[in-house]
Amino acid sequence: MNTALISKKVESFGIFMLTFFFSVMAFAQETTKPSVDISTTSTTTTTTEEWYSNPIFWVIGALLLIVLIAVIARGNKRD
Repeated sequence: MNTALISKKVESFGIFMLTFFFSVMAFAQETTKPSVDISTTSTTTTTTEEWYSNPIFWVIGALLLIVLIAVIARGNKRD
């Protein structure tokens, strides 16, 4: 037997073993009986709104950025 034939057989066997291993791992993830655990609890929580989640601050910030860019682009041009 030449080395090309042996390497082809080893490669084929390796691919077969990887396929077999991954299929075993896939079947190991399945459960035969689904476990369903239902519990109902009622809790009330109050959340505070952060300043950066308010759209008013975003609009004011965008306007200030536009004004700042306009002032810088204008430069020191005096007529």
